[in-house]
Amino acid sequence: MTASRMRVAMYYNNSDVRIEEIPIPEIGPGEILVKIMASGICGSDVMEWYRVKKAPLVLGHEITGEIVKTGGRVSAYHAGQRVFVSHHVPCNTCRYCLSGNHTACDTLHATNFYPGGFAEYLRAPEINVDRGVFLLPDEISFDTGTFIEPLACVVRGQRFARLRPGQSVLVIGSGMSGLLHIALAKALGAGRILATDINERRLDAAMRFGADAAIHAGDDVPARVLECNDRRLADLVIVCAGALSAFNQALRSVDRGGTVLCFAPTEPGVNLSVPINEFWRNGITLLPSYGGSPSDIAAAIELIRSRRVPVEGMITHRLPLDRAAAGFRLVAEATESIKVILQPHGKN
Repeated sequence: MTASRMRVAMYYNNSDVRIEEIPIPEIGPGEILVKIMASGICGSDVMEWYRVKKAPLVLGHEITGEIVKTGGRVSAYHAGQRVFVSHHVPCNTCRYCLSGNHTACDTLHATNFYPGGFAEYLRAPEINVDRGVFLLPDEISFDTGTFIEPLACVVRGQRFARLRPGQSVLVIGSGMSGLLHIALAKALGAGRILATDINERRLDAAMRFGADAAIHAGDDVPARVLECNDRRLADLVIVCAGALSAFNQALRSVDRGGTVLCFAPTEPGVNLSVPINEFWRNGITLLPSYGGSPSDIAAAIELIRSRRVPVEGMITHRLPLDRAAAGFRLVAEATESIKVILQPHGKN
C-alpha cells in the first residue's frame, strides 16, 4: 500500500466482504480527514435485502477517530483531536427539523461521509463538519465511542415513547439495540424491565445489563409478562427484532394506555395487522422510531461518559480491518457476538 492509498472493507454481500485498496480521500476547504480508530458493525450493516442493492460499497457508520487534516476554512477543529463523526446530518431549518422530527429531514437522508466507516480514513463533508462532528471526552475510549450513534437512536426512541420512571418495559429482542434499550431504561428509572430473545446467551446478557426477567421468545410471551409483572402487561413494549412474530407478540403484550415502540424494521412488503378497535378502546399508541438527532447524540455522549449506560461490557469482539469478513459473519449469525468492533489501525 502506498502513502496515498488506504485499505477498506468492501461489502458485496454478507458472506463476501473483501479488503481492497482505494485512494485516501482528498479534502476540500471546509472538510476534515479522520483516521478511523474504531468502527462498530451495526445490525443494519448485515440487513442483506437492504445493502446488496447498493453493493459494492464501504459500510460502517459507528465510528470514532482522530483528525489528521483540516481544510483551510475549518476553524472549529484541528489535527490531533479525538472525534465522533455522524454519518447523516439534518439541515436544522426545514419544517421537519423545526418540529423536532430531524430524522424525517431530506438532508439527513441525503448526507454521508466518504467512503464509509470500514476504512482507514474518511472524509467528512463540510455539512458534516458543521453539525456532525463531536469531540470525544477523555473518559470515552475510541472503542466505547462507537456506541454513540446506536445509543443516540435508542435515546430518541425512548424520548418519543415518553418513558417515565416506574413504568414497566418489555424489550423484544436482546441483541445490541435491545441491550442498549434495557440499559437506558434502567438508567432512566423504569420499573420492571423484561426482555425476550431466542438465544440463551443474549438472555443472559439482558439480565446483566438491567433486565429483571428474561423470557424465551418461543414461550407464550404475553402470559410470561403477566407472571413477571404483577399480573399486568407492559406499559412500554420496544420491538428490537425484525420478525413479524416479534411485532405480533408486542401487540399482545402492551397494557391499556401503553405504547408499542417499533424500533426495528421488517423486510420490505411485510404488513402488520393491528387490532384498531381494541387499540382505540384501550388508548394504545403504536410508534416507530428511526435514527437520532444532534441533541440525542449529545445525550448519548454524556450517558457513556458518565457510565450511566455501561457499554464497555457489551463489546465481545475487537478485530483488525483485515478480519472484517469474520466480523460480518459474527453479526449476521447473531449467536456468539453482542458488539463487534473493527480497528483499522490496530489495538486502541
